[in-house]
Amino acid sequence: MGRGLGDPPPEGHEVTAPGVGHEATAPGVGAGATTPGDAHEATAPAAGRTAPVEVVVEAPGTHRLAPHTPRDPGPGEALVAVPAVGVCGSDREVYQGNRPEGYVRYPLTPGHEWSGTVRAVGPGVHGDLVGRKVVGEGFRNCQVCDHCHAGETTLCGAGYEETGFTQPGAMAPTLTLPARLLHVLPDAADLTAAALLEPAACVAAAALKAGARPGERVAVVGTGTLGLLAVRFLRAVSPAELLVVGARDDRAALARRFGATAFRTKDEELPGGFDVVVEAAGSADSARTAAALCRRAAGWC
Repeated sequence: MGRGLGDPPPEGHEVTAPGVGHEATAPGVGAGATTPGDAHEATAPAAGRTAPVEVVVEAPGTHRLAPHTPRDPGPGEALVAVPAVGVCGSDREVYQGNRPEGYVRYPLTPGHEWSGTVRAVGPGVHGDLVGRKVVGEGFRNCQVCDHCHAGETTLCGAGYEETGFTQPGAMAPTLTLPARLLHVLPDAADLTAAALLEPAACVAAAALKAGARPGERVAVVGTGTLGLLAVRFLRAVSPAELLVVGARDDRAALARRFGATAFRTKDEELPGGFDVVVEAAGSADSARTAAALCRRAAGWC
């Protein structure tokens, strides 16, 4: 979102461009995979080209580059060539071993913020998807439980499975996943910028749920990627005030660039009475700060 509007990627998220084996040809490349069910052998690297590799986190604190073999798409699946992947704070949690038990499965290939181009599809997936630029949802929701029907797919009652945490992620030349999770992008889309659409979508959902209205007083706690994306979204609502609270005063100029009308560090005296507060730092301390900013019956997410 931020990069799509001409801004550099905010601190805290790094988007990796092609270079770690991404030049490898995936199944379906140049093979005419245009009908459901087509599957093709991966083309071996040409002489002098680097063999494709993927990042594997074997266990907390241990990783390696391993040979990558694209997995042919099965029924309802698509194989995507991945040129760009974001590095999220939760990827750091995976590497450090701070992810809650049950929300990570080692060994794994991380990467849940990504973009790419569909190279092959499995049975039951329309062949027109081949060649399209896409991004994808991470949660493998069931689509049939009450939470899924209500649009709360991250609360799916069927259990937890997510790309890059319990299922193979996008720090690899290709990714095979359910085609229903894909969202097609315009042909002219910048795939490097599009890798930030996953965190942008998370923030957009939260901002919409918070329900900020024109003329209200709005605050955002946190100045990382999610916080700055929240500022960008909330600015579009035309609030009377848009305060950003961060841990570092050197983020003030960037916060204002994204649309903040005021900036304070968490150690300064903070006003209260805000109609909507978005907590985007993810710590107990920031949650306490956000709660103190709220008026009674405020919208908070």
